[in-house]
Amino acid sequence: MTWLITGGAGYIGAHVTRAMTAAGERVVVLDDLSAGHAARLPEGVPLERGSASDPELLERLLGEHEVTGIVHLAARKQVAESVARPTYYYRENVGGLGTLLDAAAKAGVGRFVFSSSAAVYGDPDTELITEDTPCAPVNPYGETKLAGEWLVRAAGQAHGMATTCLRYFNVAGAAAPELADTGVFNIVPMVFDRLSRDEAPRIFGDDYPTPDGTCVRDYIHVADLAEAHLAAARRLADGARGDLTVNIGRGTGVSVREMITTIGEVTGEYRAALVEPRRPGDAPRAVASADLAAEELGWRARLGVREMVASAWQGWVLHQGA
Repeated sequence: MTWLITGGAGYIGAHVTRAMTAAGERVVVLDDLSAGHAARLPEGVPLERGSASDPELLERLLGEHEVTGIVHLAARKQVAESVARPTYYYRENVGGLGTLLDAAAKAGVGRFVFSSSAAVYGDPDTELITEDTPCAPVNPYGETKLAGEWLVRAAGQAHGMATTCLRYFNVAGAAAPELADTGVFNIVPMVFDRLSRDEAPRIFGDDYPTPDGTCVRDYIHVADLAEAHLAAARRLADGARGDLTVNIGRGTGVSVREMITTIGEVTGEYRAALVEPRRPGDAPRAVASADLAAEELGWRARLGVREMVASAWQGWVLHQGA
């Protein structure tokens, strides 16, 4: 088999590319490098620079490399930007996916793994989020991921394509320093950024109905997430049919205040957090039930929050010193 990995030079994509390559899978990467870096890719992995929304490029790429499966990670993923530019997000995340699925069907690609998100659930009032928890996204980004799932399933049914949708929770860490997240959009790099500028980390609201008043989230190490993609791809390669949708998380909640404390302990950089007003749309608690992934994929997360923070900090230091 040959797997096409869209967005395979990005933060998550490069981890998936490395995990699948290390496991002996043949892969080719498609990435426009707007957020990715070619240097992240293992030696010998073919890279095609371009967009998954380009039908002519896709037709050539799928044919030349005899692609039999696709792992689709390429997407726009900033919540605030999606609120400001909803039509752009729908065009890129849903329209682009439609173009890719059309090309896959035309080329006879029989397997498709879709990068989804826990953002499809919105703000559920539940201790653990299962795959049966109703989906009610609260921003355009989450809406595009839910619409993407619908589109993947419909195309799979129409064209006999086996599909899997992976709903990630909060991703952090790095398998190697050079693969670390260089963006400042998620809590770990956001706190690193504040500490590096000798500024206090920020907590947006400490009056939530949680044990310490701050939001609780489920964090997953990006290396574990990459292994989940490998497990999903191999399940499809082994002949699984139909559609599967699973949460990818640890099933353990960590509050914002707990995460900031852990970051201070790991880095040795301590600052008292500055509490600011709540941000719109932040759910008090979002923690996955990961049982279905264990049952269907034979996968469970292995790495904890301290490993996430320590590996991310090594990457931050490397990139900040570069």
